[in-house]
Amino acid sequence: MTRTTCAYCGVGCGVVATPAADGLRIEGDPDHPANFGRLCSKGAALGETVGLEDRLLHPMVEGARATWDEAMGRAAGGFADTIAAHGPDSVAFYVSGQLLTEDYYVVNKLAKGFVGTANIDTNSRLCMASTVAGHRRAFGADTVPGLYADLEEADVVVLVGSNLAWCHPVLFQRLRAAKDARPGMRVVNVDPRRTATSEIADLDLRVAPGGDAALFARLLAHLHEAGAVDAGWVLGHVAGFDAALDAARAAPGETGLSAADLGAFLSLWTRTEKVVTVFGQGVNQSARGTDTVSAIINCHLATGRIGRPGMGPLSVTGQPNAMGGREVGGLSNTLACHLSLTEPAHRYAVRAFWDAPAMPEADGPKAVEMFERVADGTIRAIWIACTNPAVSLPGSGAVRAALEACPLVVVQDVTARTDTARLAHVLLPALAWGEKDGTVTNSDRCISRQRAVLPPPGEARADWAIFAELAARLGHGPAFDYRGPAQVFREHAALSGVAAALGSDFDISALAALTDAAYDALAPVHWPVTGARSGGRFFGDGRFLTPDGRARMHPVRAGAAAPAGAPLRLNTGRVRDQWHTMTRSGAAARLSAHTAEPFLEIHPADAAARDIAPASIVEVSGAGGTALLRALVTDRVRPGDAFAPIHWSGETSARACVSALVPPVTDPVSGQPASKSARVEARAWPARWFAFAVSMARPDPEALPGAYWARARVGAGWQTELAGLDPVGDWEGAARALLGLPDAELSAVGDAARGRHRLAFRRDGALAGALFVSPEPVALQRAHVAALLGEAGSPLAGRPAGDVPDPGPTVCACLGVGSVAIAACGARTVEAAGAATGAGTSCGSCRPEIAAILAAQVRLEAAE
Repeated sequence: MTRTTCAYCGVGCGVVATPAADGLRIEGDPDHPANFGRLCSKGAALGETVGLEDRLLHPMVEGARATWDEAMGRAAGGFADTIAAHGPDSVAFYVSGQLLTEDYYVVNKLAKGFVGTANIDTNSRLCMASTVAGHRRAFGADTVPGLYADLEEADVVVLVGSNLAWCHPVLFQRLRAAKDARPGMRVVNVDPRRTATSEIADLDLRVAPGGDAALFARLLAHLHEAGAVDAGWVLGHVAGFDAALDAARAAPGETGLSAADLGAFLSLWTRTEKVVTVFGQGVNQSARGTDTVSAIINCHLATGRIGRPGMGPLSVTGQPNAMGGREVGGLSNTLACHLSLTEPAHRYAVRAFWDAPAMPEADGPKAVEMFERVADGTIRAIWIACTNPAVSLPGSGAVRAALEACPLVVVQDVTARTDTARLAHVLLPALAWGEKDGTVTNSDRCISRQRAVLPPPGEARADWAIFAELAARLGHGPAFDYRGPAQVFREHAALSGVAAALGSDFDISALAALTDAAYDALAPVHWPVTGARSGGRFFGDGRFLTPDGRARMHPVRAGAAAPAGAPLRLNTGRVRDQWHTMTRSGAAARLSAHTAEPFLEIHPADAAARDIAPASIVEVSGAGGTALLRALVTDRVRPGDAFAPIHWSGETSARACVSALVPPVTDPVSGQPASKSARVEARAWPARWFAFAVSMARPDPEALPGAYWARARVGAGWQTELAGLDPVGDWEGAARALLGLPDAELSAVGDAARGRHRLAFRRDGALAGALFVSPEPVALQRAHVAALLGEAGSPLAGRPAGDVPDPGPTVCACLGVGSVAIAACGARTVEAAGAATGAGTSCGSCRPEIAAILAAQVRLEAAE
């Protein structure tokens, strides 16, 4: 049994992992302060993602297996030659919020202190850079004021641009439990879409896209008009109030809310002292994200509702170690321990501590600009670690083209099966979750250990060790002669003491003397950790980290026009059970049971105007490309809006990379891409046939060139959804090629004249694959068909024999309970449905969907 930390979102849940015959048995850690034993569906399924089927287990150079010496010789030699010929700014590092803090520290020390370039940025730029910028200009440092415990202590919790139920499920569970314990607590949800989080909201505000800045500008003006500004607090601890208030009054902007909803929100926030405002990607991923963060913080500063129990702004980050990366200076415009690269005293102190030969004096390019420099040849060699920018960055088509033209691309990752890895000249195998050893920091400043449970597979190495070897090959070996992650952590902690002497908030210097054994046993701890203080909140005493100790309110003019272009405004985001580009979560079959296919949410009026039928395929076109997605016609989105998830890549679908639709527009302060406001158009894709397949082997959709496809793991194998424009003359031949079954025994039924075919292939009497073809979207019980893989039963009916009921599409991924079973169980409450079916009794992430099903069933019965 090993206590470790989950690999997914910034909640930072504690996990207890125990080796088992089929991988790892995973349980929530009841003693961890982030989750107290709770887990979401993704965390609960971590043990199903540690297989080696798709792992990169040895280095590769130009597609061929190589030794570590050969691969590092090519990679380090290429970097050294490029630096010698073109200078340090001709190379770059693009890293990840899924690295451990120790990994992050080593590569940042190498880039900024020894290579002498600020050309290092991270995919965390895509999720929380606007929060960093907003914190720094308000507080003087990138400080999270509060704690998760404030969710339990608040009287009002406002969720802004955060589908907490799906994106941070354990925090949602904590909030729900708090609300159940204190029914007087009120929850406000601010989002353009109706989401699973809406289910908990007392006030569900369907704000206009981009209207959140306007909402908080109006709140600031209302606070002043209502006499709710804490004048004494502002006078003693805040600068810029008058300018911020004038801006809010002059250009309040449009919220898209009714007068009644707007009034209810303003009144509730104004009259309640203990308010926590939680904000996520809907705020950050905007061309004005930093201003929106400032608008939220302004309201808390104006009322003094910050840094005390149950009140304050709280950013929830997207990745497991986005915060750890911020702490070590992982962004191109920061320095280690929350110091500033452009501040001479900070540069001097860090350079002296590292005994470094070089230090850049200016900020480096942020993520989008970095790849633009790769495209124009300014950056000629790039080292990418633990991330997939060919899918995740906006304008992904241009990113791919830039990498294809780059003279040297090194990718350090756990698998070669990513769109980015396929563009690499050198591939280096890194350790994955369950094999790595180090620390991560969650969204409320809690440092937790991630511990190895499994042995290193093949030739994979720790990320920090790979970076240290690169440093040695570049001639800097003595400064990177680490024996293990504990030594790296001690150095990082010692540097934080130097930073604290310069006024930094980040100080864990009391941990600088940890022995290896104490590091191994380190329990979760909130920073700061000094001789005088451990954990707690910031700013409740009115002292901030600016030169004069006063917070800064920033003037926000919210009246900006909506972006022009195509008629639909595309919002992007996540689904409940998947993560990023599915490199890890896609390995767990049960995580695809709920949503196995890329989709576009489109309002019924917009669908009707375009002759888009439910479950048809739509072609979505944007500034940077096109995508093929399944149509989900729903009023969860407003007319004129659309929504698509970000997870599908070239490994899991054909033309479903949503980032290709998003132009590389960024916030001018933070450099964070505006991933939620692309202008797109959608049209019906005139498919002539639709198909559904299951197979034991990984299917090869290239057997049907030009077709739409999306594949996912399921049960003992794979499922694939397909559609195509061109007729197929030989479905048996196409099926054999698709499913990899050239000589399997065939059973078939169908009506060729009507374009309907059902084919089943067996080996040794067991089902090895099946294909169902129809001129319209295929209707059958997919879970039933998939469950027959490897079994003797026939799938051709597409449903169970006799009177076995259809459970419906999976709602509870943990226990495999479907929507039909929930609707038919006779329950009227989520708790009763759980008692009857088990749904929602494991991780609880599906509870909002269960509640919606039960409510719909009640309405249906009332109408009969």
